[in-house]
Amino acid sequence: MDSPSSGTSESTHWLTTSRSSFVESFRSVRLSAIGRIDKEDLRKRILIPEYLRFAMRDAILSKDINGVGLIISDANCEAPEAPMVVFVNSKSGGRHGPFLKSRLQDIMGEEQVFDLSVVKPPDFVQYGLGCLEKLASLGDECAKEVREKMRIVVAGGDGTVGWVLGSLSELNKQKREPVPPTGIIPLGTGNDLSRSFGWGGSFPFAWKSAIKRFLHKAVTGPICRLDRQAFSDCYHTDDN
Repeated sequence: MDSPSSGTSESTHWLTTSRSSFVESFRSVRLSAIGRIDKEDLRKRILIPEYLRFAMRDAILSKDINGVGLIISDANCEAPEAPMVVFVNSKSGGRHGPFLKSRLQDIMGEEQVFDLSVVKPPDFVQYGLGCLEKLASLGDECAKEVREKMRIVVAGGDGTVGWVLGSLSELNKQKREPVPPTGIIPLGTGNDLSRSFGWGGSFPFAWKSAIKRFLHKAVTGPICRLDRQAFSDCYHTDDN
C-alpha cells in the first residue's frame, strides 16, 4: 500500500473497501495505571530471537526471501510471549521522533525498530513476515510461533497508523493469517485513531518513562477485531 504522502485518495482507499475485511488492534487502558516496568523483563517478553531478527532484516533490505532456507535455527530457541516490531515516523512528533527511535532501539534491539523513511510497511508485510512464513514452511517451529504471535506498534500520527494498518490488511486478501494486532504511540497532531483506542491524544511529556508503558500495554492489552470501515470517521493524514 502507498505511503500517506502519495495522496489522500490512495492512502484512504483501504477504508472504503468491503466491511468483511478485518484488522486487529488493541483496546488500551490508561497508561498511567501501569506501575514500574522492568526493562529486562520487558525485553524477554518482546525480543525476537537473534537469527530471526537478522533474517527478517536481510529479507526486507534485499526484498528477497529465497535465501532464508539456508538459516539453521537453534533447536533450543523459544519464541517470546509477544514478539514485536515498531514502525517509527521519525519526522513526526517534532524533535521527539529521532530520540524516540533511539530509545526504542535501546529497549528492543535495532532490527525490531523500523524507520519508515527506510523500511516501508508493504515491504515488511511482503518480505519480513514472508521470511518467517517461509522458515515455518521449512519446519522452523520458532519462526512459526513468532509469526503467529507477532505484534506491531506504530509511533506516528493517523496517516502513519492508517498506512501500516492498510498494509497489514493485505494479509487478509492473500489469506496469510493471522494479521498482527497493532498498538499506537501518538506522534501526530490530531491522533484521532490513538485517542479512539485509548492510547492517548498526544505524546506524553515524560516520554522516556512512558515508552516502556506503551510497549507493556502492547504485550498485555486486550485485542479487538474491527472492520476497516470503523476507522473512516476518525482517519486523517496529519502526521506533521
